Amino acid sequence: MMDCPAQAVTFAERTSSMTSHWTRRTVLGLIAAAPALSLPRIARARGGRVVIIGGGFGGSATARMIKRLAPAIEVTLIARDTSFVCCPGSNTVISGFGRIEDQTVGYGALAKDGIIVVTGRAVTVDTAQRQVHLADGSVLPYDKLVLSPGIGFFWDEVEGVSAATADRIPHAWQAGEQTMLLRRQLEAMPDGGLFVLCAPVGPLRCPPAVGERVSLVAHYFKTAKPKSKIIVLDAKSKFSLQPLFEEAWAALYPGMIEYRLAEDDGIVRAIDPETRAVATDFADEQADVVNFIPRQRAGDIALAAGAADETGWCPVDPATFASTLVPHVHVIGDAAFAPPLPKAAAAAVSVAETCAQAIVHDLTQAEMTEPRWHAGCYSLAAPQHGFEASTDFHLTDGHVVANEATMRRTPEGAPAEDLQAGAEKAELWLRGIMSQVWG
Repeated sequence: MMDCPAQAVTFAERTSSMTSHWTRRTVLGLIAAAPALSLPRIARARGGRVVIIGGGFGGSATARMIKRLAPAIEVTLIARDTSFVCCPGSNTVISGFGRIEDQTVGYGALAKDGIIVVTGRAVTVDTAQRQVHLADGSVLPYDKLVLSPGIGFFWDEVEGVSAATADRIPHAWQAGEQTMLLRRQLEAMPDGGLFVLCAPVGPLRCPPAVGERVSLVAHYFKTAKPKSKIIVLDAKSKFSLQPLFEEAWAALYPGMIEYRLAEDDGIVRAIDPETRAVATDFADEQADVVNFIPRQRAGDIALAAGAADETGWCPVDPATFASTLVPHVHVIGDAAFAPPLPKAAAAAVSVAETCAQAIVHDLTQAEMTEPRWHAGCYSLAAPQHGFEASTDFHLTDGHVVANEATMRRTPEGAPAEDLQAGAEKAELWLRGIMSQVWG
């Protein structure tokens, strides 16, 4: 039996309370206190080897939490690059008022914590021998493996586009060079041009980010290319936070955005990467810039490890986020499938706490706290127009359940001062969670 002390304060409980009285001092103070608040007592001095694949929100947060809980455990983090570009906030870069430098973090603080940071690409996992094989030929043994590889894409569903055409038809759903490519294309687009965004069915990373991207591109057009138009071709029948975004578009960008949903207008069938012609079930569009976001799945290494099922996502036990398909492997972040938890940064960091405690429990028999999670979502419709949709979650009979009493959503018709406060909260939240994970 797991010891679940009722008095423990979890990440979910901390972050749930943060939004009622937000100030920079409050946020940074909570973040600074987070390790002391969230973690059970330090494990006994027993070791073990944990390898974590993926240096994003989930992977980095798990590495730090394991090391803080059980310093004797050897923790190795495999990151693709020496720095990481955060997806939350990257739409501000695409639209021209954010800087990619402000989205970028390094791993120096993790190394100071005693975490071994390896820059490289994991290509295979030998689950029988418990070894991770890297592209450079090196092999890392593990007692426990954490997969936090983010997302991959189904590239074979729309004629004309593939991974090879992403240098012309960007997705920008993985931040970094794709973010800057889309920004450069929008800057080069003539005033009066057409931007077409093709959105996939779910599950997908950060569902409200589609509406946010449309909004912030519209903001850029309004200020720099006011004759331009946006057409969204969405494979879904509705989209996240639809009433709030549509209300904002009517007020801020009247006549600029045409949002077409699959049930009325069909789906995208083909894209010519050279001419940027987009063909749907019922119409063709000649775009100047196409942002094609493919349907998503778990990152490649999760599939290579055998942790993904036929859906492309990784089923897990939500009490521990252990894979239900592969022993001694945990999966967190966007790659994990644990509905109704969303695929979002706040959820990944919250889940990292559960994963870390479960691993330390297995290796040292340390106590665990009761799993609770928080998913905070802050979206922008303009630099001074933001809104929130946040929820806490808990475990009931082996299933993740949303706590309806904690649901917070900006209401339709909110006054301008509340929307400006929402935009400020979005920035404070992003800087706070980046500091918590990498600072």
